[in-house]
Amino acid sequence: MVLIYRCQLELHDSLYYATREIGRLYETEPIIHNYALCYALGLVDSQIYSTTVAEEHSYRYFCPEQVPKYEEHLTPLNQQGIYVTPARSLDHSSILNTWKYSNNNYHVEMEKTQKNIPSFGRAKEIAPESIFEFFVISQKELKLPKWIRLGKWMSKAEVTVEHLPKHKISEGIFTCTHPLNPLDVMFTNQVISYDVVNMPPVSLIQNVQMRGQYYQVDGIQNLKIPVQIQYRFRN
Repeated sequence: MVLIYRCQLELHDSLYYATREIGRLYETEPIIHNYALCYALGLVDSQIYSTTVAEEHSYRYFCPEQVPKYEEHLTPLNQQGIYVTPARSLDHSSILNTWKYSNNNYHVEMEKTQKNIPSFGRAKEIAPESIFEFFVISQKELKLPKWIRLGKWMSKAEVTVEHLPKHKISEGIFTCTHPLNPLDVMFTNQVISYDVVNMPPVSLIQNVQMRGQYYQVDGIQNLKIPVQIQYRFRN
């Protein structure tokens, strides 16, 4: 039996991660990658959700190297029938922070005088009280955390979970307005058209017109989520 949870996420701190770099401007796109949500929700390498990984890929206690291991970490979620969609903004605003720094040299050699101009940059962050929405599809009941942390600054966010009512499966050409990870749907559905959201590690797509099976929830118009969707890592 498939369960669908609609989750709303409200930021209590400003959220920052570098979606794109434009010169000295580091911009945060108002969309949250589904990989990031899996880690933030504690679904990765968890005894609670039966998603533990091999010891050499352990994520719970210590990461010996800063190398992403998405395939090793997220494949157990496929095995448990757990999938998290990316999160879109329902209501957000941005703030612009300027930072600067200069070098502190404790040993100075006599050389030609140079200007002491500090380096600087600007970070465009998502402001507190911004609200996002994402969905969790699961083969069994889940108890998701109320509070999570996201982004480079480990920003605090509150999660509100709603168990959606009965849904049905339809088939045909449909439009999914919610953002999707293209790797997770393109091998099991015929993707016809879409808009690209450039962001690492895998660019997302939205306003996707596609052919295949989709979930349609009673009482919620325009919500259509692909049925055959799971984490994939090779194109």
